[in-house]
Amino acid sequence: MAKETDVAQATNYRGIVLSNRHLSFSNTIEGFEKLRRWMEGLRQKHRLSSLIIGMETTGHYWWNLANWLADKGFNVVQVNPATTKRNKENRDNCPSKSDPKDALVIADVVSRGYYYEYSRQATNFQRLRTMMSDREFWVTDSVRLQNRIVRWLDILFPEYASVFQDWTCPRSLATLKAFPSPLDLKGQSTAEVITGWRKYMQRAGGSTGIQKAAELISKASMSVGETAALDEAKQDLQRLVEEYERVVSILEQIERKIVALLGEIPIAGQLRSVKGLGPIYTAAILSSAGDL
Repeated sequence: MAKETDVAQATNYRGIVLSNRHLSFSNTIEGFEKLRRWMEGLRQKHRLSSLIIGMETTGHYWWNLANWLADKGFNVVQVNPATTKRNKENRDNCPSKSDPKDALVIADVVSRGYYYEYSRQATNFQRLRTMMSDREFWVTDSVRLQNRIVRWLDILFPEYASVFQDWTCPRSLATLKAFPSPLDLKGQSTAEVITGWRKYMQRAGGSTGIQKAAELISKASMSVGETAALDEAKQDLQRLVEEYERVVSILEQIERKIVALLGEIPIAGQLRSVKGLGPIYTAAILSSAGDL
């Protein structure tokens, strides 16, 4: 399987090659129909009663062909890439790699029964799988942004972590927006810091607010953070925080939809009854395993 052109080979159940040469076909409807005609020709020529179509499911290029064949009623199976890799030398005592050879190795592996069945999942499970894949991408993006912000703080305000152990809390995010550097805090009173927070959060004051404001001012007055190129660094932090909050908002939307979808899947309720399995863990299991 590849992005544009796929390769097929055919053997019988004894592993004997049935085709004179491999078939190359494109990842288009014309290519899929070409594969079907080729298979039907081999079936009639060799008087075969049935066909098993195996493919190595690496990447995502196999997905459309597998679904198209399954919808046409063909028996589609999957071959583990590790199995293909270990059987490369069976045909010619050589570990060399090429698309025609790989296709032949896959056909040979299927003829010996080393495969697992493929079946299309119900719509709800396909939706769940798509959303979990989407969530994984944005979680990775969120982690990358968090690491970048922590790096920024380590360089320009290394004392910050002693005030906010969790820099993602609302008060910390308000601080990064209103007073991004130690120099912005110097000369400020606790009341002025709290006033600055109120632009970005509710309940900025109180005993906790006064305490945190005092700690920030104290740490800023003795900070050893870098001060060169401060304006550019503060612009960088502003962009990072804005992007981080945007990604968090996207993740919250996805997770709300995941929870709503789990409500439509009966087995999700049974899994949720297991102690420690929250909605995201449950969704991860069902998106990978399908309908248990």
